[in-house]
Amino acid sequence: MIRRLAWPLIAIALLVAAATTAPTTRSHTSKPDRAALPPLPPLPELPHASMLVDSARSEIVLELPPTDIPAAGMVRLPVFQAVMPVSGSISHFHMEVVDPSGRRLPQAMLHHFNLSDPERRELFLPIGLHIMAASKETPAATVPRLLFGLPLERGQRLIASGMLGNETAALQRGVRVRLVLGYVPASRPWPLFRAYPWVMDVQFPLGRRPGGSKAFDLPPGRTERHWESSPAVPGTILGMGGHLHDHGVSLEVKDVTTGEILWHVEPVKDTRDQVTSIPLVLFYRWYRLGIHITPRHTYRLTAVYENPTGRVLRDGGMGAVAGLFVPDRGATWPAVDPADSVYRADLHDTLWQTAEEMIGGMKMHGDH
Repeated sequence: MIRRLAWPLIAIALLVAAATTAPTTRSHTSKPDRAALPPLPPLPELPHASMLVDSARSEIVLELPPTDIPAAGMVRLPVFQAVMPVSGSISHFHMEVVDPSGRRLPQAMLHHFNLSDPERRELFLPIGLHIMAASKETPAATVPRLLFGLPLERGQRLIASGMLGNETAALQRGVRVRLVLGYVPASRPWPLFRAYPWVMDVQFPLGRRPGGSKAFDLPPGRTERHWESSPAVPGTILGMGGHLHDHGVSLEVKDVTTGEILWHVEPVKDTRDQVTSIPLVLFYRWYRLGIHITPRHTYRLTAVYENPTGRVLRDGGMGAVAGLFVPDRGATWPAVDPADSVYRADLHDTLWQTAEEMIGGMKMHGDH
């Protein structure tokens, strides 16, 4: 039962891997020079997104202010803060694009939308937790509210951003983006498990500077990239999916401490060596929820490519894995350290990166 129902959760977490922009130790990139970063605006001074609660439907509606989109144009929206109006566990989300009267507009107008938590850290990284990313292809996602949910608290400040596009020949006025979240009130005894998205990328900790792009060049022949770290808290990985570009050979997650390979996958390709999908894998068995990991061990992600073209493919490679994680009972999810240089660099990317940096590598190969 859990195996079938957990698929949407893993698919949601996969989308997060395409939108993360940074972070921690042991990588091909160095830590940033704190003095070289411009000062960050205080998060409480960011403009507010609207947060409305429909208690009867158990929904929270996050809505960004209206914007005009020129004909055949795109608009990058400002970064907004979204303060949670109630406490609960999120078990559903879907995106809407609407006109001034609330009428639904084509979903194709949504280029992308990102939601992150700047006060809770990632599982493997000392940065803010990237909660979700969505685009025009992202379907509504629902998980069994009795089993799983992402806990959020009243007063918790999230960061929302996005981009809209207009493929028509007419100006579109007053377009609004909505994120609809289905939730279980904190007063209920369920869900049974707290579930958090997580991600690893071979270009962590901070990708290519400036901006944090996770794409890398592919020279002719074989290329291997890897990154390793330890989780902040012990718990169980329910499943994984991955992201590779064309000419990708494999993705692998290994417990470096024990030498055990936890996950190895090869992409499904067409006759032109183009990646069409990467299998999603669940670790659930009748006797366990998934694979248990611990801060006492180090875990390594490796991406392998084989470029047969005889030329360098600029930004041709990416390698990421994402999934869902259930902390051990009694484990406290850690807060961020605002003074950490990697945290500050990632937050800088989130608040200041250009539209080109935000949209690079947004295509995922989960259910391609």
